[in-house]
Amino acid sequence: MLVTGGAGGVGSLTGQIARLLGAARVIGTTGSPAKAERMTAELGYDAVVLRDGSPIGGRLAEAAPDGVDVVVDTVGGEQLQAAVAAARPGARLVVVGTLATQLSAASGGTTAPVELDAFQLIARNITLRGLTGVGDEIHAEWTERFGAWLRSEAIVFPHTRIMGIEHAPRALRELFEGRHVGTVVVEV
Repeated sequence: MLVTGGAGGVGSLTGQIARLLGAARVIGTTGSPAKAERMTAELGYDAVVLRDGSPIGGRLAEAAPDGVDVVVDTVGGEQLQAAVAAARPGARLVVVGTLATQLSAASGGTTAPVELDAFQLIARNITLRGLTGVGDEIHAEWTERFGAWLRSEAIVFPHTRIMGIEHAPRALRELFEGRHVGTVVVEV
């Protein structure tokens, strides 16, 4: 399994959940060696591919030489392209975010164009799906399951609390700069 943006609010939980649900190997991406260390030490990741400005596809191929079966993509852009290239036949990819363009100064944050090889999606029977959240039919089950994992300490909820609504702009800036692992919560 591959999780792009593995140290963010979604990714910091996804690696742990994948492990609890039986994933044999969980790989994540991040831009910080310190975050990579926390991902492998605390968040269920077996390996982390660091973004360093060079193409990520080669490093992903090294981390997953046999390819990936499941992808949770929070980033889009080049990382989604690399995920499709690394996908094994029958792989399932879910896109839940587009951080690559949302955090770009050149983007208005409302579009996230990425070029994918549609022929490879077809030839390898890869499923690509966008997802905004869980439906009402599974919300109760998810809440119960997640709560049980938290209570039993099978999962941790990495987060940073910032006190005071007046600090919300700083919290957003720090989030975009990648200073925190997990979710950032501004308390009023």
